[in-house]
Amino acid sequence: MNLYKFINIDENSRVPKYQQIVDSVIDNISKGNFNIDQKIPSINRFSEEFYLSRDTVEKAYSILKERNIIISIRGKGFYISRTKLISKVNILFLVNKLSNYKLRTYNHFIERIGANSHTDLHVYHCNETLFLNLFDKNKSAYDYYIIMPHFKTDTSNHVSFTDNVIKAMQKISQDKLIILDNIKPELSGALGEVYQDFENDIYNALTEGLNKVKKYQKIILVYPEKAVYPYPRRILNGFRKFCIEHKLDFEILERVYEDMILKKGDLFVTIEEADLVNLVKQIREDEYKLGSDIGIISYNDTPLKELLGITVISTDFKIMGETAAEIILNNKKCKLKVPFNLIERDSL
Repeated sequence: MNLYKFINIDENSRVPKYQQIVDSVIDNISKGNFNIDQKIPSINRFSEEFYLSRDTVEKAYSILKERNIIISIRGKGFYISRTKLISKVNILFLVNKLSNYKLRTYNHFIERIGANSHTDLHVYHCNETLFLNLFDKNKSAYDYYIIMPHFKTDTSNHVSFTDNVIKAMQKISQDKLIILDNIKPELSGALGEVYQDFENDIYNALTEGLNKVKKYQKIILVYPEKAVYPYPRRILNGFRKFCIEHKLDFEILERVYEDMILKKGDLFVTIEEADLVNLVKQIREDEYKLGSDIGIISYNDTPLKELLGITVISTDFKIMGETAAEIILNNKKCKLKVPFNLIERDSL
């Protein structure tokens, strides 16, 4: 088998022989010497060719199988099964939805991690079953697992983790795990935690703009209670706390309704893009002046909100993504709350 000429086993190296086999196979895939669906030697033939124990080769093949780089077909032998996971660092990035800010976090991560890695992005849509299937299928195939944990209960409420999710995550080495955006205090041991503090973040950001907020007669939070992708109730708690402590008249709505009754002196805090668009449209139709008659604060910044002059309360997605990359590049344990600020624009 001509594959033998590409395999390099150094008798004088301090690297274990089984690891040399693994590294050599991956290196040859990256160089194009081994192709997908190409047959490789059996364990017995490999051990005979390189004068290695059968246990050494079997251990190497087991690692390659766990990483889904080779597969075994009963009665036929071993075959190269994929050519994607050939980088020095292989990363699985799991997000609950493809929102603008999730993608911005991911893109900043990719820019910082560099070319000497391969990252697979998967979306589990806040669905516990889908997450568990993805995680179980790939639990041995990657060097690092980056997870943004947000799940939906049977009653369409938000939950950060479920018992089954925690059990699944505990099955991998915790030094491979990085949790972004959301954490659970009881879950410890992860290599990295880069998170938002949803309750205190909205409370502190609104407090930062208190002088301008107080010029409005009523502050209204549009919080989608039963959204397709639910939001942490800690946002709701932080908003209530802010309004009660500062003795502000407030109301919580589930959505921006069609033909909603708007009054001069209203200040809206919106979370979903659709509600923001609907609200701005109605303000214009009713000929109110945005930022004077009626104010808007939107949750999570985007380039479009900046262009339109919409005031936002937002986390720093750049720091979130780059910090996750730094944790991997430096192999250093880190726990960081991402900055969350009020960005004042014309709508306030």
